[in-house]
Amino acid sequence: MQRRNGWIVAAVGLIAALCLADVNLGQEQPSKQKQRQKQGQTSRRSQRVKMEQIQVASPDGKVKLTIGPNAERLTFMVTLGDKIVIEPSILVMKVDDYDLSSGVVLGKVERYEINESYPWHGAHSTAVNHCNGVRIALQHDLSFINYMLEVRVFNDGVAFRHVIPGDEGASRVPDEYTTFIIPAGATVWHQDLSGHYESAYNKDDISELKAGQWSGPPVTFELPGGAGYGAITEANLVNYSGMGLEADGRRGLITGLGHRQPLNYPFELRYGREEGKRLAKPAAVVGTITTPWRVVMVASDLNTLVNSDILPNLCPAPDKKYFPEGIDTPWVKPGRAVWRYLDGGDGSFEGLKGFSRMAGELGFEYHILEGVWSRWSDEQIKDIVEYSKERGVRLLFWKHSNQLRTPEAREAFFNKLHGLGVAGAKIDFFDHEAKESIDLYEELLKMAAERQMVLDFHGANKPTGRNRTWPNELVREAIRGMESSGLRERARHETILPFTRYLAGPADYTTIHFGARRADSTWAHQIASFAIFASPMLTLAANPQSVLDNPAANVIKSIPPVWNQTIVLPESRIGELAIFARCAGGTWFLAAMCGPQGKTIQVPLSFLGEGSYRAMLVRDQKEKADAVALEEKTMQRGSTLTIEMANGGGFLARFVKEKQR
Repeated sequence: MQRRNGWIVAAVGLIAALCLADVNLGQEQPSKQKQRQKQGQTSRRSQRVKMEQIQVASPDGKVKLTIGPNAERLTFMVTLGDKIVIEPSILVMKVDDYDLSSGVVLGKVERYEINESYPWHGAHSTAVNHCNGVRIALQHDLSFINYMLEVRVFNDGVAFRHVIPGDEGASRVPDEYTTFIIPAGATVWHQDLSGHYESAYNKDDISELKAGQWSGPPVTFELPGGAGYGAITEANLVNYSGMGLEADGRRGLITGLGHRQPLNYPFELRYGREEGKRLAKPAAVVGTITTPWRVVMVASDLNTLVNSDILPNLCPAPDKKYFPEGIDTPWVKPGRAVWRYLDGGDGSFEGLKGFSRMAGELGFEYHILEGVWSRWSDEQIKDIVEYSKERGVRLLFWKHSNQLRTPEAREAFFNKLHGLGVAGAKIDFFDHEAKESIDLYEELLKMAAERQMVLDFHGANKPTGRNRTWPNELVREAIRGMESSGLRERARHETILPFTRYLAGPADYTTIHFGARRADSTWAHQIASFAIFASPMLTLAANPQSVLDNPAANVIKSIPPVWNQTIVLPESRIGELAIFARCAGGTWFLAAMCGPQGKTIQVPLSFLGEGSYRAMLVRDQKEKADAVALEEKTMQRGSTLTIEMANGGGFLARFVKEKQR
């Protein structure tokens, strides 16, 4: 172990030396630096700069982030036990073109620990925030800018951010080129940014990613030899531009803020190239610059990866001014939603009232309406709001984000909906990670919270845990969902998503379809997806009547949007099989989706409690993809269940504990 640690330290120094020559990534030093150098001014770069290796370990001691000892180029690496997750990689934080990570003087190093838990809506009902942290005071030895590098290490990942104090009212321009070097032989699942977080995922060896190839986080990877998993993303994105990842062709993924990201097709279609050029300039930040957390999720297995709370842990708790009971504030209500858009149905005013009626029959809590509502009178809106309310259904109205770019427009929109009793809004077509788009999310969430309204964001960037701070954001899209009629390899796609996009937070996939959009997946696969693609707002893609008519309607109606507990079974393989055991209110569900190749697996029911359970099983019907076979039986935790799935198949079981006689 001592020899290995010595190699790690040497590696950090070597990578720093190799990277020092081209640290500015093709950009010139700022003119102020050149002028000072020409004038022969003496900086502390010419003096001996004392820097030491700084290591932060997780509470269980297995995950470590190490900051290298070279003051001329800050580097970091991440390990899981004796396995390298991120190889020694350079930190590059720039402000007004000064590279603050090159040439530093070490100041105070302050260590701390966080250990708390809080209610949560998602894979489990209680989130655990336990980490060790360090605040490292640094000074850039050329510009004399003082700043802090903060690190937190959890049992399931690491995070770091920069905090650069600034005068109130003064603006500066930050930029980042930090690299994450993934070990040779790792397999990566990544989506490009051509559809702005709405692309399919590719699977590649890390060495196959070519220089200049962009990916939208999270980028998930499996270490060689089955040594574990990682996922790179960001947390607490606020007052800053969003982060993409650009491959360097040498197994590195370089941080790229919104202005550097390639222009995506949805943005160009809706806003045009000239607007894209305007946003291709780095955005200024006023006052203190606090970057989002740069996050590497780390896990030995997929269960740990899926159950990670690291992103919300890195975000502030909700403001009691808006959410007096936090995420349990009554008007922040999770639920299932119906939606007339993909699967037909009467789109008239009376027809949409019928969708609210069917939502009530399903026991669903929400009905999302597209832009047709804008053609209704206030009396009609009050009518459908009241009709829906009588059936336990709340309404959300769609709106284009370009109509909400001014405070006056936002206030008029939210006041109108709130005054008419509408519960919230579905806001669409952001299509960019520029700082002004990120700022708009925050303004919309704040204004909605002031009126006790919930939001669903579409055409959006990936979530970053801010739904902890703003629990009225029930869900956002940022996914290639059922709206994509051209996606033919749906079975593969849907068995990748739980281990990639869903790691960032809830997604509005618009789940379950029994028609052609299900492509190569079966009905049972689609039904299982409703239990696997959990979100505090779980939107049904299918016409609700098709669910009411389905033989498995009783089971589908009982699937909740949030869970007390989630277990990802070890048989799961990204892109091949997703099998989840989830519990809500004492009822267990076992959901499985397989990829293009069918599978037969044996599943011990060890997750069940003591006693007998009445099980309802929903299986693939042999030789018939558009049908299901139902079976009822009594089972116990000592039982083993045989699951046979067709190509693109699935399975769902509900276990209700039998009462003791």
